[in-house]
Amino acid sequence: MIKTIADPSQYPFEWLDVTDPGEDEVRQLREKYGLHASSIKDWLQPDHLPKYEDVGSYVFIIFRMHSEKVGTEADTVTELTDKLAIFMTKERVITMHKKDWGAPEVIREEQVDQHSCEDTVHLVNEIIKSCIATYEAPSLKLTKDIEYYEENMFLKNRKASLLKGLYYLRRRVEVTRRILMLSHEIVDKIDAPGHSNTYTRDTRDLYVKLHNIYDTLFENMNHLVMVYFSISSQRTNEIVRVLTVFSVFFMPLTFIVGIYGMNFDFMPELRLKWGYPGVMILMGGITFGIYVWFKRRGWL
Repeated sequence: MIKTIADPSQYPFEWLDVTDPGEDEVRQLREKYGLHASSIKDWLQPDHLPKYEDVGSYVFIIFRMHSEKVGTEADTVTELTDKLAIFMTKERVITMHKKDWGAPEVIREEQVDQHSCEDTVHLVNEIIKSCIATYEAPSLKLTKDIEYYEENMFLKNRKASLLKGLYYLRRRVEVTRRILMLSHEIVDKIDAPGHSNTYTRDTRDLYVKLHNIYDTLFENMNHLVMVYFSISSQRTNEIVRVLTVFSVFFMPLTFIVGIYGMNFDFMPELRLKWGYPGVMILMGGITFGIYVWFKRRGWL
């Protein structure tokens, strides 16, 4: 669907917003506005990463904004982000996307209708800024998720799905951080020295802020995973220690039982009247002696 957001008869430029175009609409746009085949090919790739390309007759930008709805096990670029293609000339801006996107109407009301956008460069800056802002709310949710896992990690009765949740949480942070990192060139081009202004610097400030937030989240996530394995290893060592203590108690007792369990005819102790109680007292003494020794060593 092709929708005209800004008409050149009323505004200093034209803005066409295209939602989920079919083959006929793509061919129509390509022939009418001279869009290069390589740009269309990049647009058709669902997992294409952010890029900035000066084709000559226009500037082609692919930006990935964060999806509004993300599943709990989403961990890929296409599951976490939506692709936006921007074709920019001095007279026109064409935005193309697969899913519904409400930002064009908001940008027109807040910027274009207020005559803040004087040219297409300023308009694209506002579009990029709107896309970057989509990463702000997910960063808050990721922070809460990390706090949740950190709180449950130190409980004795941990949930079985904790490690699985940590994996998907780490993947979400890592993929989102990588997308922001790859968007650095686009922000640099938008805020280039030739046309840098207050609006483009605001976009850069927002980008730097979110980039730092996701860097911090990534570091915290890695630290959390390391703590998880450290705690798991510590608890495994505690279990092994308890089992080792029990085995040390029973080793000498098993040795004695093994000796007196043999079926030799000439074993003198077998005929003693007090043999059985004597062996039991001996085994009790050995057990008590091991207990005292462990206590003095601080192993119990």
